[in-house]
Amino acid sequence: MSMLTVENINVYYGQIHAIKDVSFEVNEGEIVSLIGSNGAGKSTALKTISGLLRSRTGSIRFLDQEIGHEEAYRLVGRGLAHVPEGRRIFLAMTVEENLQMGGYTAGKATEARVQDVFARFPRLKERRNQIAGTLSGGEQQMLAMGRALISAPKLLMLDEPSMGLAPILVGQIFDIVRELHKAGTTILLVEQNAEMALKVADRAYVLESGRITLSGTGSELAKSDAIKKAYLGG
Repeated sequence: MSMLTVENINVYYGQIHAIKDVSFEVNEGEIVSLIGSNGAGKSTALKTISGLLRSRTGSIRFLDQEIGHEEAYRLVGRGLAHVPEGRRIFLAMTVEENLQMGGYTAGKATEARVQDVFARFPRLKERRNQIAGTLSGGEQQMLAMGRALISAPKLLMLDEPSMGLAPILVGQIFDIVRELHKAGTTILLVEQNAEMALKVADRAYVLESGRITLSGTGSELAKSDAIKKAYLGG
C-alpha cells in the first residue's frame, strides 16, 4: 500500500526552479531514502510534503488523501511528522517541555507518550529537566526525533539526521532509525551520507539539480558504479 505518493511537483524559490517534475512514492512499512549532493533539492522536497512550501503543479497524496494545500500543523494530526534539518528544537526549554510541544497540535502529549520516548531514548530521560540548548549535538538530534515521535506518526520524515555528528554518533542515530522501522514506523529519509542511507533503505531515489535521476532498491544503488563514483568515494 502506498502511504505517500508524490507526482510531478515543481517548486520554486522566487525565480529559482528548485524541484523539477519530481515523482516518487513511499509504501507502508518502508524506509525510503532521498540522496544527493548539497543543494540537490532534498530538503525542499520534504518541506513541500510537510506543507512548509507549495508546489505549482502536481499532487501529493498521504494515506490516499490530497495534502498539497494542507497547512503544516494539520498534517501532524493526520500522522505525518517532519524532523527538520538542523533539528530546530526549542533551545530555551527543557527536554521534557520540548517533548510536550511535540504533541501540542495533535493533542497527544500524554505522559504515557513521553514515557515511551524516554524508554527509547534513556539519555533524554536522564536529562529531562535539562535546558535543550545545553545538550550535545547527538542528544539534540535524539530530542528532535523524540519530539516527532510524540505525535505517533504513521510517516516519519528525517532531514539530515547525521549532519554535524561524530562518526560514532552517526552510527547510533542510524541504529535508532532501524529500531523505529522494526517497530513499524514508515520512514522517508533525506541524507547526504549516501552510504548509510542506502544501507538502511528498502528503496532509494537520487536527486540531482532538482530532478530524480536514478531509483532502485538500496542495495542496487549501493552497487551502482555511478553512485559509487559520485557519492561513495569509489
